[in-house]
This record gives sequence, structure tokens and C-alpha cells, in this order.
Amino acid sequence: MHNVTAHTRTAQGKSAVRRLRGTGKIPAVAYGKDLAATMLAVTPKDIVTILKSERGQNTVLQMTVEGGKDMLVMIKDYSYHPVSRSLEHIDFVEVKLDRAVDVDVPLVAIGKAAGVAKGGLLRQVYRTVPVRCLPDRIPLKIEADVSALELGDAVAAKDLKLPEGVEVRLPSEQTVISVVAPEKDRTEEAAAAPGAPAAGAAAPAAGKDAKAAPAKDAKAAPAKK
Repeated sequence: MHNVTAHTRTAQGKSAVRRLRGTGKIPAVAYGKDLAATMLAVTPKDIVTILKSERGQNTVLQMTVEGGKDMLVMIKDYSYHPVSRSLEHIDFVEVKLDRAVDVDVPLVAIGKAAGVAKGGLLRQVYRTVPVRCLPDRIPLKIEADVSALELGDAVAAKDLKLPEGVEVRLPSEQTVISVVAPEKDRTEEAAAAPGAPAAGAAAPAAGKDAKAAPAKDAKAAPAKK
């Protein structure tokens, strides 16, 4: 379990934040079901290291709070400066080891689909999947074996092999990975479907008894005397 140190802070406003950043720290806030929003200050380098780690945002942290209560937290949200791309603010959420959390876990396709070898395309609908589990059961990733997939086959949420205690938060029939025909083949198939107009075919008349429009150079009928 990673450790991170935070300091409580009371000063608010742009000037206070500017002074805080001048000390090499950035503003943060921690909150939770049993924790009122608590303003903190953290060292950005520590947080960047966690975000770049294998588990990234799904890392459970032991937070030591100087001037406050120690707690277990996870990174809920964070923001970067739009120009410098330096870390600007962190949201932490308090977690309990006996209380489930909702997180997104990477979905990794394993193997080469049989349908891809025949010219199909592997379409991964979800790069991450939402799951619910206890904090210490969050999987590093979820793998899906696609080697048996033929053209038109798919992996649904219900087909995913999950570690014990992990639940996918998607409809059971939701497609997460599929093998589809190349775009060109799908376009040609649609064009050949029954009822599809042939290329270059003239548009049908507006109505069953529609009459042809008069020729551009046709002369007007003489007026009755």
C-alpha cells in the first residue's frame, strides 16, 4: 500500500493558493460518506508518481494527515494546468476496506481473433469497464480471450472472467469487444440489401399516377376562341 503525506489548510482564495504553490505544494480536498470535506495540501510529485504507477488512480493510499486524522483514500479526480500541464488540484475520497467502491479497470484483449485472420477488424467498445468490489480486491486489469471470435462474434459483459468478489457494472448483454467486417465490406453489403436502389438508378415518380412534366421548349396550347 502506498503512503502519502498531507497537511491540513484553512486559507482559501486565489492568493492563498498562490502562496501554497510557492511552497511546492498544491491544494487538495478529501471527503467521503463518513468524512466532511477536508481541505488539504499535498506534494504534487508524490501524486504524479502514484498516477503513473501500474494501478494509477485505482491505488489505495494510506494518508498521513499532519494536523488531522489519518485515513485510507483513493484519488477521485485531479486537474492539470492547461498550458504548463502541471498538477493543480486533487480530490481524494475516503475508503473503507469493508465497503465496496466503484472504479474503472482496463479491459485487455488477449490473443488474435480468428475472424481478424480472415480479414475482420477487432472492435473494442470499452477500453475500461466499470466494476464494483472491495478496495483491496480491485483488479489490475480484466482480460478477455478473443482468439475464438469469428466475424460477427462478440464478447458481452456476462462473458468476462472476473476475480472473486468483483462485479461488472454493465448490462449482462452489453458488447465490450466484437469482430466486424471491414468498413468497405459493410458498405457493399448494405448497398446489396433488398430494396436498396441500384447505383445510377433514377428516382421514382412522386406518385403512382404522376404525369411527366412538360418539356422545357414545349409551346403553349392556343387559347380557345
